[in-house]
Amino acid sequence: MTLIDELKYRGFINQCTNEDNLIKLLNSEKLSFYIGFDCTAKSLHVGSLIQIMIMRIFQKYGHTPIILIGKGTTRIGDPSGKDETRKILSEEEISENAINLVEVFKKYLNLNSGENKAIVKDNSDWLDKLNYVNFLRDYGKHFTINKMLTFDSVKLRLDREQSLSFVEFNYMIFQAYDFLELHKRNNCQLQIGGSDQWGNIVNGIELIRRVTGNDSYGLTTPLLTNANGEKMGKTASGAVWLNEDHLSPYDYWQFWRNVDDRDVIKFLKLFTDLDENFISECKLKIKTNINDVKIILANEATKMLHGQEKTNIAEQTAKEIFQEKGSATGMPTLKLDADSIEDEVYIYDLIVKMKFASSKTESRKLIRGNGVKLNKEIVKDEMQSLKLKDLIDANETVISVGKKKYFNVKVS
Repeated sequence: MTLIDELKYRGFINQCTNEDNLIKLLNSEKLSFYIGFDCTAKSLHVGSLIQIMIMRIFQKYGHTPIILIGKGTTRIGDPSGKDETRKILSEEEISENAINLVEVFKKYLNLNSGENKAIVKDNSDWLDKLNYVNFLRDYGKHFTINKMLTFDSVKLRLDREQSLSFVEFNYMIFQAYDFLELHKRNNCQLQIGGSDQWGNIVNGIELIRRVTGNDSYGLTTPLLTNANGEKMGKTASGAVWLNEDHLSPYDYWQFWRNVDDRDVIKFLKLFTDLDENFISECKLKIKTNINDVKIILANEATKMLHGQEKTNIAEQTAKEIFQEKGSATGMPTLKLDADSIEDEVYIYDLIVKMKFASSKTESRKLIRGNGVKLNKEIVKDEMQSLKLKDLIDANETVISVGKKKYFNVKVS
């Protein structure tokens, strides 16, 4: 199986510029390619995982990934796919977010050794040095307002009569310039991005052609949705974060374990390294035991991010919880000071703190619907607070929300 064959089998390709020439290039030499990630949050979420996985596959076939950390463009804000202007972050926030992003890539890509080890670049290295007047003179002439107004990232906002700042309008020019800089510095010949980045990628290809006369290529991945047509990355309880300090390995495992039956094979292809033959066997197994296949998906996806040991703990924790046997060491834990229990600590507040509900109103609604248990007993009063008498087994208690969400409360 060639690289392109695997990408098509797994469902990674949405659009591609000059596909025939790109295939010939990929089959004849090893190239450098890049994907850009702005530092807008302290962690990436599952919605970004399709980009990371395609980088992983390219690297497996000997090509060199360039991870472009957008510390420069984060200050501007990409309008693609957004209904409103992004929040402006401080320099300190952007730098902290950038560090957290790189930690995730270390789990999926080889950044340490070999001819095609992944390269991390920061576009503030060149964007911060630009002279605006000179930049407009040298590169602004290659972009027309007429064409820029046709791109979805701009057109969508204007059609809805939503504001689009001049700063955001410049984003596509800076992204095109990123591609040009990486082409010059690292002989980068391919940019990959989500389907909403198509216009920005085409701009970069055209800028490289106009400035250098060289060919370059673009490839986009499909918009990642579940069987209900909802964008991946968030649940009713919040974002499915990739950094462990934002989401525990157990909760990450549970996310994959609880995906819609219709998504299981699709996600095995996109988010695991399992080969075609094994996935075909899983497809047959679904007809008789879908839950076993879901556990395979949860184990493989969690192992890649958190390692084998934490995956084993997550799976064992789930078994202990659902079979109601003993304690569950891998369960998410909320730590409280003993003094706080003397005051009123409402159970609905604890649920919100664990992000198992998005608001106190939603949390109280879950309690009214008999959807919350304290030590396996239904919580009937939405204003019930946690008492010292509720603590068992080394000052701990277990709160369950719905059928599949559990957490420990530990008091010290």
